Amino acid sequence: MIAYGATLDVARELALFVARVLHAERRARGTRRGRRALTPYRQAVLVLAWFRDAVPVHRLAADHRIGVATAYRYLHEAITALAAQAPDLHDVLEQRRAAGDAHV
Repeated sequence: MIAYGATLDVARELALFVARVLHAERRARGTRRGRRALTPYRQAVLVLAWFRDAVPVHRLAADHRIGVATAYRYLHEAITALAAQAPDLHDVLEQRRAAGDAHV
């Protein structure tokens, strides 16, 4: 197998935001420092590569030198943590209605 570097065309600020969300999730779970195969930032890069380029999970695992099962777990953990950041749909619709929007 030949390893090579690649560029992920997303803003660094986005990767840092996702890493902060993942770091907060790890703290909430009580995960001790140094107990994970990837740092929050590297996990954020893995997740953003999957979202942006639809990189197959087995390739993400190989690129990050982790197992496929770990890559799936990290991916789903990040999706769940990011989804928790989203506002409730009903609240958003009520806010838009109160603002006078007829369509969203």
